[in-house]
Amino acid sequence: MGFLNKYSHSKNKRFSSFKKALEIAKSRDLKTFVETGTSRGKIKFFFFLKYNWKDGMSTLIFSEYVKNYNGHLFTCDINPINIKNSKKFVNVSEKFVTFVVDDSINFLKNFKNHIDFLYLDSLDGQDPNSSEHQLNEIEASYLKLHKNSLVLLDDKGAKTKLSLSFMLKNNFKILNETNEQVLLGF
Repeated sequence: MGFLNKYSHSKNKRFSSFKKALEIAKSRDLKTFVETGTSRGKIKFFFFLKYNWKDGMSTLIFSEYVKNYNGHLFTCDINPINIKNSKKFVNVSEKFVTFVVDDSINFLKNFKNHIDFLYLDSLDGQDPNSSEHQLNEIEASYLKLHKNSLVLLDDKGAKTKLSLSFMLKNNFKILNETNEQVLLGF
């Protein structure tokens, strides 16, 4: 997974967590990736779009992973501008990515496939509704997961409190934990 090295940026606090999660995903031959909250980047000088390493740039990393390992990424965001910006970042691997503008809970409820790898990163961690929202996301997707699935929760702390408790009560185990994220599997 040499392609990952280019994402090891000093501002990418989530890199080690993404790397560990993708190493486990590869060992389990996971192909169907679902992400809530797409990489939106940031605007510089009013119109230049650039990477926002502080957010991790997950869509870019996951899209390159699925391209290299014959998988598919479904990325969902409620904001069409975020989806538009995300498409600019992954143009080389767009055929491996489905971009969806929708509320993440609605998207997950209506998702028809099983989910191998689920990354929950919609709503910013400082939003007072983020913990309940993330719990609703995992409840909407729970039956689409299987014994080899991985779930990566972002914004560890207040945002993950309810979802982490739900998952541990439902036989998930913590596989990796950093200051920013928690990776779980069965």
